[in-house]
Amino acid sequence: MPFYVSPEQIMKDKADYARKGIARGRSAVVLQYDGGILFVADNMSRTLHKISELYDRVAFAAVGRYNEFENLRLAGVRYADSHGYTYDRSDVTGQMLANAYAQTLGSIFTESNKPWEVEIVVGEVGETADSDQIYRITFDGSVVDERDFLAMGGSAEHVTTVLRERYVKDASLAAALSAAVHALAHENGEQRELEATSLEVAVLERARPHRKFRRVQGDRLTALLAQGHAADTKDTDTDSDT
Repeated sequence: MPFYVSPEQIMKDKADYARKGIARGRSAVVLQYDGGILFVADNMSRTLHKISELYDRVAFAAVGRYNEFENLRLAGVRYADSHGYTYDRSDVTGQMLANAYAQTLGSIFTESNKPWEVEIVVGEVGETADSDQIYRITFDGSVVDERDFLAMGGSAEHVTTVLRERYVKDASLAAALSAAVHALAHENGEQRELEATSLEVAVLERARPHRKFRRVQGDRLTALLAQGHAADTKDTDTDSDT
């Protein structure tokens, strides 16, 4: 006698499988600051990136299985390049790429036996903060238009809670980075020390000409972390005196 499983149960099992796989990895944070959009990931690797450029004003961040989201990244780069070449570079938008990713992940989730264990973000920096676009695409192809900040992967709920307490709209890059690192350090509800060597950081910088994507690493990252730490220490001392 054939074994029957309802479609609802199959979809639930797939969703549970994908969520568990994504939760096993470390988190990543995306947030707006006064100069654009900041991407921060807890990532020890110097070569296997979770954050990458997709096009002139568009960047990509992901958590989950590296081989799966790397395939998505490469497909997004090819799609953006061909679309920009065929039409115009200004026609390549974050919304267009987010919709393409949603269709791909939605098809994989419904048609394949195993869903992809990935969650991704497509960010596009605009001329003003109000025109910035941040899209979260989940393993089943769902798309959410985010504002201000988001956390994904690992213990995203814990990270989001801490980030909500620390996030300040239109903060400087150093302050935004400090808030992101503080939130990532509280993953799983336990505070850890995160050094520059265990962080992958990049920005979509509004004032940067043409290609807006830039990695923040080396001495610049160390200086920004120190600046943020100094500001946090000053605020703590001020609160104590009060």
